[in-house]
Amino acid sequence: MEQILNFLREAGIYYLATTDENQPHVRPLGFVMEWEGKLAFSTSNKKNMYRQLITNPRVELCAYNGKNALRIIGRASFVTSPESQKKALETMPMLQKIYSVNDGNFEIFCLEDIKATCSDMLGNAQEISI
Repeated sequence: MEQILNFLREAGIYYLATTDENQPHVRPLGFVMEWEGKLAFSTSNKKNMYRQLITNPRVELCAYNGKNALRIIGRASFVTSPESQKKALETMPMLQKIYSVNDGNFEIFCLEDIKATCSDMLGNAQEISI
């Protein structure tokens, strides 16, 4: 887990793909934390991403740190609670400009059943254990 968190933090921006019916949608993310031993991210329940994750929780995330690419496939599972929201706001204080605990808008989700692979630009890949 620590290896993946470090990679994502080093990359800074990573891209999450969801689907809406048969159309993929990719968006940049910049927030990640560990929640109960899992990768956790945030969104607003007013965004299309939230609706897409509820309808089809299967996702893929991709990050590049300047040397290697990290790909993660998994299933989104919402774990929104005052505790998870508080930790997210402590992890990235700038989120406090748009969210607050129990604001009715701020959602936290974890990735379940993940498979992570790190590869270089030559195609050499290694699976990362979680």
